[in-house]
Amino acid sequence: MAPMNHQALIDFVVREARLLDERAYDAWNALFTDDAFYWIPLVPDQADGIHHTSHLYEDKLLRDLRIERLKSPRAFSQQPPSRCHHLLQMPTVEVYEPSANRYVLRTEFHYTESQGDELQFYVGTCFHHLTVVDGALRMTLKRVNLLNCDAALPAVQLFL
Repeated sequence: MAPMNHQALIDFVVREARLLDERAYDAWNALFTDDAFYWIPLVPDQADGIHHTSHLYEDKLLRDLRIERLKSPRAFSQQPPSRCHHLLQMPTVEVYEPSANRYVLRTEFHYTESQGDELQFYVGTCFHHLTVVDGALRMTLKRVNLLNCDAALPAVQLFL
C-alpha cells in the first residue's frame, strides 16, 4: 500500500469538517472505522474515555443513534434545526507512520453552533487518528479537546 501524502491527510480533515457543516451526517459517519470513537474529554489531558467521565465518548452505535435523532422531524430539541460552522487552522501532521498505517493530525478550531436566535461558541484542538482501509482514509478516533472542557457546558446538539 502506498503511503498517504501530507496533502491527502490535510484534505481529509477539511472535508470531514465540511460534511458536518453541510449536515451530511451519514457521509461523515462513514469516515470512521467500525470500531472508532468520537470523543470529547471532560478535563484537560484526560487519559482515556473508558475509565473517566467525558462530555461524549461515542462508538458507532451511539453516533448512529444521534444521527437518526438529528434527522427526525419529531426531535423536539431540533426545532428549529441547529446549524454549525467550523473554522479551522491549517491541520498539521503530528504522526506520520505509513509502515504502521497510522497518521495523526492536529487542528486548532473555532466552532459555532446556531439554533434559532442562540449561538454557542467552542474553541479547541482536534486530533484525527487516521488509517487507510481499502485504499481510503478512515478515522479510528476523533478527539476534540475543548479549551474550557472542565466548565459547565450546554448540550452540544451537533458534532464538533
